[in-house]
Amino acid sequence: MRIISGKLRGLRLNPPPHLPVRPTKDNAKEALFNILNNQVDFEQISVLDLFSGTGSISVEFASRGVTEIVSVDKDAGCYYYLKNVAKQYDLSGIYPVKADAMKFLKAETSQYDLIFADPPYDLPLIPEIPRLVFDRGLLKAGGMLIVEHPTTKRMNTDPNFSEQREYGYSSFSFFR
Repeated sequence: MRIISGKLRGLRLNPPPHLPVRPTKDNAKEALFNILNNQVDFEQISVLDLFSGTGSISVEFASRGVTEIVSVDKDAGCYYYLKNVAKQYDLSGIYPVKADAMKFLKAETSQYDLIFADPPYDLPLIPEIPRLVFDRGLLKAGGMLIVEHPTTKRMNTDPNFSEQREYGYSSFSFFR
């Protein structure tokens, strides 16, 4: 896992091998951030990273200038790994939270400009993520939700669905 752009460009993250994660592939992450480069001002947004795992996406956002990133994962190893990475590279804008992401969504009251969710691909509740985000009003006006999921799963029936981009077995669905 490498950081693609920004102040930490080229940094390789080497998490412990025992973490229960499926990191976003570098080519898919690069494609995602190329899309976002044309749509957001990284230095002006707040981000919620759900199912953050190793924090690769959170670190990429921080590297590009995002100063408020809440990163939620229930695994203690992932939580402590991201906390240590944030400290090591002086990424004070990353706020790791050790919590179940679905329970966090049901209790959260803050609003974000961008919410990124990368749940386990076998999680049956993936289609509920957009409903929870929009029903709870967790996006600021003009905000965006991005859900990474298996390409075989379609999320285009949600009324806030905008588009799906496919990268092999992985897809990103965008909601506005």
